[in-house]
Amino acid sequence: PSPRSCQPHGADEEALRCEIEELKQKDLALDQEIAQLLSEGYSLEELEKHISLLHEYNDIKDAGQMLLGKLAVIRGVTTKQLYPEYDLELSD
Repeated sequence: PSPRSCQPHGADEEALRCEIEELKQKDLALDQEIAQLLSEGYSLEELEKHISLLHEYNDIKDAGQMLLGKLAVIRGVTTKQLYPEYDLELSD
């Protein structure tokens, strides 16, 4: 569940209270998600490894997107036009 959106009433203190409440709700939701995964047989070490691999994947994908973007600029085409040349799917 996503935390509710708070609209501060111009007061910094109220805005901070609102942000704290949203963070508490997010923390609770994450704790519940972790508990669910643990009950499904996942271990914390396994979850941490998956998270680490996802971060690494995203970093590599970002670097690839940056390189495709630079190559597209050099060639004067869109990155979308480069995808078939490198056997990439648009969902990649």
